[in-house]
Amino acid sequence: MPTQSESNPLAGFGPNEWLVEEIYQQYLADPDSVDAAWHDFFADYRRNGGEPAENSAQVSDQPEVARKPAAAEPEMAPASEPPAAPAPKAAATRAPALAPTGAPTRPLRGAAARVVANMESSLAVPTATSVRSVPAKLLIDNRTVINHHLARSRGGKVSFTHLIGYALVQALGAFPEMNAAYTEVDGKPALVTPEHINLGLAIDLPGKDGSRSLVVAAIKGAEAMDFTAFWAAYEEIVRKARNNKLTIDDFAGTTISLTNPGTIGTVHSVPRLMAGQGAIIGVGAMEYPAEHQGASAESLARLAVSKVLTLT
Repeated sequence: MPTQSESNPLAGFGPNEWLVEEIYQQYLADPDSVDAAWHDFFADYRRNGGEPAENSAQVSDQPEVARKPAAAEPEMAPASEPPAAPAPKAAATRAPALAPTGAPTRPLRGAAARVVANMESSLAVPTATSVRSVPAKLLIDNRTVINHHLARSRGGKVSFTHLIGYALVQALGAFPEMNAAYTEVDGKPALVTPEHINLGLAIDLPGKDGSRSLVVAAIKGAEAMDFTAFWAAYEEIVRKARNNKLTIDDFAGTTISLTNPGTIGTVHSVPRLMAGQGAIIGVGAMEYPAEHQGASAESLARLAVSKVLTLT
């Protein structure tokens, strides 16, 4: 059996596969509308992928209930093969659970179909989840000190995610096995040990039509950076994402990811690990424990109650 990277040209793009498919469709319509860096990649895209890529991102015109799920692949490079051919027998058993009688259905296509395929393929990776609540007072206080210093000097601000991301990279120095990923070679389980820490940042981007999309761009070689360099690299990745300037290299090669659902109030989540990565760290909302959230500031200080942060 070929490895995932041999059978799928998108294997290195992880959860960004859907975006590569969209850029490819844009390239087919007007090559000049995409960055020249993509041209060489797309020149070999059809040959390496076997089936033309514009077909692989589409879901069959048959209702979803009449299709078998795509075969799962090793987790973390959400690179999955095109869905299998329709199976009428499967449709009879799945239809009642998927669509209530009379409820309208529509096939998923393009980016939505790719996201589904990526999430399905991620189920093939063996995972273990650990959840910990940690006190956040020192994090809050240190950020306050840093930002006061910046305000009096060169300006700028440091976010909690800057600090958490840098702490994550430092922790991998002590626990490098967390940067190693699972794969399969000739159908047998194997371990991938990357040379560098490429920290993927999940960035939520608004679309022109009001929709939202999630891209994961990587800070490459983060283990060699001090905090100043890490902060600059982080800000550059976010700036490029918001200005639609991310390149092929920014999307590929992520070894570990950081996602922050706490920004929308989520306290505890279980992020989906994509194939090709060693771990994904979910950061929950920073808040007082529920039993103390109604207490006064004086009571909280007297009891030495700190805000906590849940890490998954």
